[in-house]
Amino acid sequence: MLYRIERLDEDRYGYLLIAPMFLVLSVLAFYPLARTFWVSLRADDLYGTEPIGAFEGIRNYWMILSGDANVVLSYPFFSLENPLSSALVVTVGITLISVVIGTVLGLGMAVILNKEFRARSVARTIVILPWAIPIVIQGMMFYLLFQPSISSLVEPLHDLGVLSANPLVSSRDSMLMIILIDVWRKVPFIALIIMAGLASIDRSLYDVAKVAGASKWQQFRLITLPLVKPVVLIGMIFYTISSMKIYGIVEASTGCSTVPTLTCLVVDTFRMQRWAMASAIAFLTALIIGGIVMVYLVQFRAGVNADE
Repeated sequence: MLYRIERLDEDRYGYLLIAPMFLVLSVLAFYPLARTFWVSLRADDLYGTEPIGAFEGIRNYWMILSGDANVVLSYPFFSLENPLSSALVVTVGITLISVVIGTVLGLGMAVILNKEFRARSVARTIVILPWAIPIVIQGMMFYLLFQPSISSLVEPLHDLGVLSANPLVSSRDSMLMIILIDVWRKVPFIALIIMAGLASIDRSLYDVAKVAGASKWQQFRLITLPLVKPVVLIGMIFYTISSMKIYGIVEASTGCSTVPTLTCLVVDTFRMQRWAMASAIAFLTALIIGGIVMVYLVQFRAGVNADE
């Protein structure tokens, strides 16, 4: 047996090493996903003895995507007539804006913290604190920060036309608030990932660039950015997945009725005891996240091939 393993090429040996992890993931991830899909193909038996009824195929998916399910959902899965009440539009909008802003800020923070200066370790510790605070506490902090009767921040921003008189009941203001919270808590996380990538860059490359007369911006654009791009994409994958599944912050701050996200729609539908419909929404959400991750992986592979 050991002789056969030793004769394996690198690819097959690599597959053999990840086989145990793949089996564990199959049990912990793929089975619940398959179970969710199976439940989503059933009917909601609201008045029967079982939580789910007869097999109905893709009827739940058709109702969700066509808008027929809006009569039983708290808010529509997708709607162009009123985008701020559409779970898909709101979730994708929050994710897109948050990931772009958070990645840019995280990259800048990583570049600064990667330089040598006094009290750098203290600065790194302080920066990571927002990421370490529990989600519910973060939501309550910003809820109090934007509560008109408590906070002294709302009235000046309202006078400037930035916020409404009560941002917690405004869908637009609440979305901005959720984006602010999401960026504030995830920038340290992506900064740490990018700092790990920066630490692996050969410092002699910058010495050669200085001798060649390259400016700081040219060094960043021609050395730092290309070499750290794969790490940035990895950080963006985790950032995007987390933002697409955002729920705790929304529920703890503005509430799902003001900022209807996909995870909020899943939870609200489940609470209405529509298990099959909730499973269908959850599975669609997983497919959307999986599609976005595939786009990232294609970009990551393209970047690696370009470097080679």
